[in-house]
Amino acid sequence: MKFNPCNGECSDQGLYCNGCGRSHQEIEAMRRPVEDLVALVKKMNYDNTDDFANAVAGSIKYHLSQH
Repeated sequence: MKFNPCNGECSDQGLYCNGCGRSHQEIEAMRRPVEDLVALVKKMNYDNTDDFANAVAGSIKYHLSQH
């Protein structure tokens, strides 16, 4: 399956988003860890949020390449 990012035309009706085509269940599953990471940034009071986001993305890419 191919991941389709949000294109800004999201919908809440039905089983699938009219914008990206992903299921609302998939979107919710992704939203939770993202919200947890945002909460961590706020808790740690990081000033360099771009560096944090890039490090998280890099870590995800690294772990995916190991499988």
